Amino acid sequence: MRTYEVRTFGCQMNVHDSERLSGLLEDAGYVAAGPGQAADVVVFNTCAVRENADNKLYGNLGHLAPVKNANPGMQIAVGGCLAQKDRGEIVRRAPWVDVVFGTHNIGSLPVLLERARHNRRAEVEILESLETFPSTLPARRDSAYAGWVSISVGCNNTCTFCIVPSLRGREKDRRPGDVLAEVKALAAEGVLEVTLLGQNVNSYGVEFGDRYAFGKLLRACGDIDGLERVRFTSPHPKDFTDDVIAAMAETPTVCHQLHMPLQSGSDDVLRRMRRSYRSTRYLSILDKVREAMPDAAITTDIIVGFPGETDADFEATLDVVRQARFSGAFTFQYSKRPGTPAAELPDQLPKQVVQERYERLVELQDSISWELNKQVVGKTVELLVATGEGRKDADTRRMSGRARDNRLVHFTPAEGVRPGDIVEAVVTYAAPHHLVADGPLVSHRRTRAGDNHEAGLRPKTNGVGLGLPGFGAPPPAPAETGCAVR
Repeated sequence: MRTYEVRTFGCQMNVHDSERLSGLLEDAGYVAAGPGQAADVVVFNTCAVRENADNKLYGNLGHLAPVKNANPGMQIAVGGCLAQKDRGEIVRRAPWVDVVFGTHNIGSLPVLLERARHNRRAEVEILESLETFPSTLPARRDSAYAGWVSISVGCNNTCTFCIVPSLRGREKDRRPGDVLAEVKALAAEGVLEVTLLGQNVNSYGVEFGDRYAFGKLLRACGDIDGLERVRFTSPHPKDFTDDVIAAMAETPTVCHQLHMPLQSGSDDVLRRMRRSYRSTRYLSILDKVREAMPDAAITTDIIVGFPGETDADFEATLDVVRQARFSGAFTFQYSKRPGTPAAELPDQLPKQVVQERYERLVELQDSISWELNKQVVGKTVELLVATGEGRKDADTRRMSGRARDNRLVHFTPAEGVRPGDIVEAVVTYAAPHHLVADGPLVSHRRTRAGDNHEAGLRPKTNGVGLGLPGFGAPPPAPAETGCAVR
């Protein structure tokens, strides 16, 4: 059997698309490459939004060139947003690539690999519109306890800094019944937490004419047996309605956590970004959320150094951050993205100015995050035990988990605790980006998700309407020799 490896760059949508790619390859007879094993097929699922995305891809492709020369049967495929943008340029710059496919035709990967192998030439297929909704495709899930569920793809906004609409297309919404069928299928196999995904989740329903569809969907998820946590990302302030806040507050399984991008606290900058809200509107949403859910943890995205940003604009951003009191923020230094209107705007800022503002923003936000985290010290938090969250867990002899408000907590493990289990712990220490609970656990509940994780099993969803997922590890791959490709 031929083996595969999928390498993912970018956002949660890309992570979920990679699960689909893995499912497609396994349905086509491939098996996942084991640790330290050189894969017969390496798939890059790329991002075009993050800084240096191009350099990262071509650097990785360069490292694989000698590996492929030593293994003539090896294939390399490039998909995702950067593939949608660069198209045939990828093969021109890296002629050892076998397949290039776009965001609209991930379902074509197995066929393109076979065609490239048969024809002994590169296959490039980039569609301009969605071929099939990704959730109709099989998926090999990464986690036994948490799952991504797409409710829409694409975006109808025209933010001047963002290239996503041109690469993902206009918004396409799934029918509510299809979304709920997937959530129920995951819950039936022991998955405890789902995150509803979309480029703009709270505009869900625009395609079938129901502006309250997202709030209804959240409430419906609350009726699914076995499901304990529901999250969503990311909403847009312009589409945020009071019924969504009510659904969050009144549905016990919906976590009191909100990630809502601000991007800038300056109304002038928001206007140049084509963000169709202003800072007062944004802050009013936060006030309503906190009135309904005083314990809500709110995080955001902020861009520093957008073209034309003045000292006064930046001070306005700092002022909004002080008022908003975010639990955390993903902060970015603006950088040009070819193909976006912002790349052509005048008054691009010098790097040293952007860097200085960025450092001031990070310092302010870290101080707020730390202050808010200190308020949790001494409190008992419920954690869904996770894997891969604590990079130093092995050194500190701790395990890690996420609280319901999505705070990361490192805790002292007890015998028998596994990823996927639920524990309660008392917080003893706070840092800006995490909490620590050093002490005996208050409680530990073993779960089916923990059983499946311990057994090395992951759900395999067969696509909406094609049956419930089944658990099982792929058959073992035959032993191979040669250098590892990581």
